[in-house]
Amino acid sequence: MAELKVGSKAPAFSLTAGDGKKYSLKDFSGKNVVLYFYPKDDTSGCTKEACSFQENLAAIKRKGAVVIGVSPDAPASHSKFAAKYDLSFPLLSDESKEMLTKYGVWQEKSMYGRKYMGVVRTTVIINGQGKITHLFPKVKVDGHTEEVMAALAELG
Repeated sequence: MAELKVGSKAPAFSLTAGDGKKYSLKDFSGKNVVLYFYPKDDTSGCTKEACSFQENLAAIKRKGAVVIGVSPDAPASHSKFAAKYDLSFPLLSDESKEMLTKYGVWQEKSMYGRKYMGVVRTTVIINGQGKITHLFPKVKVDGHTEEVMAALAELG
């Protein structure tokens, strides 16, 4: 499993979003990228997190950053989720779990004593040169967007 570190180069990716377009990390060269990994479209925590990023998107953009969400859901699921909540940033589909594995967020989880593989909610901030500047593992949704905004303020 990948072990991401602040200061290391972010793993490259190329995935299809809910809008049918392919996005890769190099498309955002020169911009700060708020890359957040979430378990599932249209579930309570994931909806709350996505809507919080959407509500703060203008302020995030003013800081020279873009927001990208990633989950293992299919592009059609992302499209419905984005339409339902008016999300205007890309939601990338990693059905193969290749990127999720590269970023180390596809991990064994446990619920009610049952073990299963799933996405550990994580946010990675990548600068315009493709380097990881901030890592937020095991994100708690409440207050997370504020943490991200503070991290972007540090980047100037």
